[in-house]
Amino acid sequence: MNRKRFWIALFVFSLIGQVAWVVENMYFNVFIYNMFRATPDQIALMVQASAVAATLTTLFIGALSDRLGKRKAFITIGYILWGVSILCFAFLRVDWIRALLPDAAQDCADAVAKANLIGVTLVIVFDCIMTFFGSTANDACFNAWLTDSTDETNRGKAEGISAMMPLVAILVVFGGTMWTKKDDPTHWTILYLIIGGIVLVAGVLGFFLLDETAEPDRQTTGYFETLFYGFRPRVIRSHPDLYLSLIGFTIFGISIQVFMPYLILYYQVALGLDNYVLIMAPAIVLAAVATAFYGRVYDRIGYGRSLIPALCVLLLGYTFLFLFRNTALVFIGSLLMMCGYLCGMAVYGARVRDCTPVGMAGRFQGLRIIAQVLIPGVIGPWIGRLVLRSAETVLNEDHTVSFIPNANIFLWAGVVLLPIAAVIAIERIRAGKERQRV
Repeated sequence: MNRKRFWIALFVFSLIGQVAWVVENMYFNVFIYNMFRATPDQIALMVQASAVAATLTTLFIGALSDRLGKRKAFITIGYILWGVSILCFAFLRVDWIRALLPDAAQDCADAVAKANLIGVTLVIVFDCIMTFFGSTANDACFNAWLTDSTDETNRGKAEGISAMMPLVAILVVFGGTMWTKKDDPTHWTILYLIIGGIVLVAGVLGFFLLDETAEPDRQTTGYFETLFYGFRPRVIRSHPDLYLSLIGFTIFGISIQVFMPYLILYYQVALGLDNYVLIMAPAIVLAAVATAFYGRVYDRIGYGRSLIPALCVLLLGYTFLFLFRNTALVFIGSLLMMCGYLCGMAVYGARVRDCTPVGMAGRFQGLRIIAQVLIPGVIGPWIGRLVLRSAETVLNEDHTVSFIPNANIFLWAGVVLLPIAAVIAIERIRAGKERQRV
């Protein structure tokens, strides 16, 4: 593939894909909280349902892309349909839902509660549909394409760029929406129209930017053999480094998902930071730059020595966010947390790609998504929900009640991260034995 076109494609599809995921992972929570008064249980359910949808999609489509030897078609068409599905959210407005109810004229608590429940339900259903297209295009096939297109000489650099895109995407989305009112339905309509249109255009650009990197898999006997290849005991025994990395990645992801669904709500509601975008923007920029450089650190010093500093920085960020409410110290904690989070993502992402057998990137994307999305997306929000069960509440003008997130989510995120030390110890013991054999 043309080298210049590769880096352009990496930038475009990583950034725009992450912009879409930021809207889902961070703004859908705010959307159903502000528009439909969602509870911690409903937010957790949405994250969990999306994680299941992403995992099943990546498993089936990743294996299918290996089987057919097709990445480009799934990416381009997937991005187009992903954009269309985001556009559909523009029509989920609480005032329009209320107008369709038989008791729309009533301003009673029951009518409000019914409209809110319908709204939350529709958001969860639409989120799963959107996740299907997004995971087809991005999680399953773009990630496989990236693995196909890189090797041990440039994988850390490429992964560093890819891993910093979530923060760049946060900056883009925050910056683009900082002057809007999050409790205004029109704000959300405009946001979904713009983001959906951008993702759709990216899919069209893919026809010109992407080259096909896969060949049809003619070695296996059937699709389901390809689908379940990574779950075979023989395959697990043959690639212990890959599976140990995935276990560590899982623990890391659970820790992140304990607080991430509630992060913006914590800034906005608990700390009262109406200008949190202005506070967070410098932290996001600095963390993104650090992550880009950290990918090169991985290329130079390897997995083991690059992982531990990232985890220590993440834990330090949790400590600041748990202990302090001062704006300056919250900024420092957020910067440390984001640096640790994204650098850790870069290290684990590059490690998993390094350990993936050549020519089998698609069928192993399902395992990656289980470690990165499914288990963290189910367990993490569940822990966060338990932590916030006793959270303080506030009475809204429409007589509904909303919860106020508290700093305990960062305490438990740190506690959940600690078992990763055991995985690192096992990996070091294995590496020592391998050196002795050599």
